[in-house]
Amino acid sequence: MGSVFLPHLHTGWHVDQAILSEDDRIVVIRFGRDWDKDCMLMDEILYGIAEKVSNFAAIYLCNIDEVPDFNEMYELYDPMTVMFFFRNKHMMCDFGTGDNNKMNFVIDDKQEMIDIIETIYRGARKGRGLVVSPVQYTRRS
Repeated sequence: MGSVFLPHLHTGWHVDQAILSEDDRIVVIRFGRDWDKDCMLMDEILYGIAEKVSNFAAIYLCNIDEVPDFNEMYELYDPMTVMFFFRNKHMMCDFGTGDNNKMNFVIDDKQEMIDIIETIYRGARKGRGLVVSPVQYTRRS
């Protein structure tokens, strides 16, 4: 049900505006399909933390079928991908998976997700483009 309550970005323009419009907060975008199991699980986590992180993060959802503009650019080949942006800059995070560009696995703990977003926010505020996740995740198959 989280996907019902979180704001959706319906065009490439909306995605760009969401990324461009935030000067002081991290923009978290979950790319995927609302009906996908992994997306539903992640959406529940994101919805559950949205209010708690609202001071330093804005959370959006984007359907990769409805808005295919970024699929190739961001290599959105997984069913569910979460990406982070700060002041129109793509923020990278080392999760220990080998892919620092995006999170393509489900986090099932709200506090863990809050910690990740907070770590990215703190690094972004210090001018870093790459931060190390507070928890290291192994490659998931």
